[in-house]
Amino acid sequence: MLVTGDSTGHGVPGAMMCMLNISCINEAVNERKYTSPAAILNHARQRIISSLSEDGSEEGGKDGMDCSVTIFDIKNKKLSFAAANNPVWIVRENKAGGQHELIVLKADRMPVGKHSRDNIAFTEQTFDLLPGDMVYALTDGYCDQFGGPRQKKFTYRRLKEILVDISQQSPKEQKAFLLRTFEKWRGTQEQVDDVLIIGVRI
Repeated sequence: MLVTGDSTGHGVPGAMMCMLNISCINEAVNERKYTSPAAILNHARQRIISSLSEDGSEEGGKDGMDCSVTIFDIKNKKLSFAAANNPVWIVRENKAGGQHELIVLKADRMPVGKHSRDNIAFTEQTFDLLPGDMVYALTDGYCDQFGGPRQKKFTYRRLKEILVDISQQSPKEQKAFLLRTFEKWRGTQEQVDDVLIIGVRI
C-alpha cells in the first residue's frame, strides 16, 4: 500500500495536522483492518472531522489533507486506488507506436476533511497494470512552484510531459533530473510548498 498525502497548513500547525492525519490513516489500516482504499479515506475523513469538531469555531475545523491511497496486487497486475484531490499517473509504453502515453487516474474533487461533499463516499477504482508501467503518486507542490522566465507556476502539463520523457530511465536518474529541473525553474524564488513525487516501476 502506498499513501501519498499533503496536509493543510505550514509550520507547527501543519506538523500537528500531519500527525493527526497519519494517526487516522494508521487507525483505519492497523486497527480497523480496512484494505479498501476508499474505506481507508472514508474512515480517516470521519475521524479527522470528529477530532477537529471542537476547535472553538462555529462550524468546526476545515483542515485535513489531500491524499491518494494506492494498493498494488503485483501477482495479478492490478492497482486499486482512491484519492482526494491528488491524482495518480501511469506512464505506459505504446507497443504499436513505440511511444509512451500518460494515463490519468482522476481523484475525487474533495479533501479528506470537512467539506460540502463530506457525506459522499470516496470513489474506488481498479486498474490493470502491465510490466514496465511507471506509476506516479504526487502532491501539488512541484506543479505549483513559481519560477521560470515569467515567474509562473510550473503546471501539471509540464510535469506530465517530463515524466513521459524520462519514465524509462532508472528511478535514481529520474529523481536527479526532477531535482535539477525544479531548482532551475525555481531560481531565486522561495519554495512555496512541500514537494512529493513517488514513482513505482511495475
